[in-house]
Amino acid sequence: MGVEVTGGRDLTVDELRLRRVTSDAETSLVTLGKANPEVAVALARMVRAVADEARRTPRFAKALGEALTVGGIHATPAPPQPAAPRNTTTTRSKGVLDPFAVFEVSGEAGLRARLKTLNAEQLKDIVTEHSMNYDKAAMRWKTPPRLIDRIVERVQTRATKGDVLR
Repeated sequence: MGVEVTGGRDLTVDELRLRRVTSDAETSLVTLGKANPEVAVALARMVRAVADEARRTPRFAKALGEALTVGGIHATPAPPQPAAPRNTTTTRSKGVLDPFAVFEVSGEAGLRARLKTLNAEQLKDIVTEHSMNYDKAAMRWKTPPRLIDRIVERVQTRATKGDVLR
């Protein structure tokens, strides 16, 4: 795939690479423009001014090329990384107690007694903090007894994990 025919003219590998890089840059500017249009416009104007000057002035183009060379090797841009997924959910607070510590000291009955004193939101904080929402159902539950059962079940499972090997 060395060349591509466009409008009766073959494109070289370098031209194809340039088109790819400029397309990626345009995509990045559009994405930035959605979040911060003023910065995107200013950055686009700056890049255009630098490119126009490099086109008009060979000396500037050479100096720019040298500035973008690292240790005699042309710096190549890193491949674009996909944007990190945005966390659209509300960040929960830290749990008011450590269910594992309570279970270790007081057992299941003591853990259930302590958890019964908490409201549903406090219980959800514990579930989230200790990654006990494995099926994504617990955050929809409204009643404390279901959340308490989940916490106790997960604490018991984790506390006895590996007992077979002992």
